[in-house]
Amino acid sequence: MQVYETPHAGSMRAASERPALPSRERELSSLELLRGAREVVIRHGEQTYRLRHTRNDKLILTK
Repeated sequence: MQVYETPHAGSMRAASERPALPSRERELSSLELLRGAREVVIRHGEQTYRLRHTRNDKLILTK
């Protein structure tokens, strides 16, 4: 799976309060995430979510 790193938008803190290195967001392709499936289960802590790819080419995340 290829992961793309993009700079985070940052916050409105003073320059002296900012971390030395900028935060990074991970960007994933939905094709890579779903790997050909129409649905994937994501566990976050104690919660389970489902990410579905619809017939209308939309993504829906449900708890």
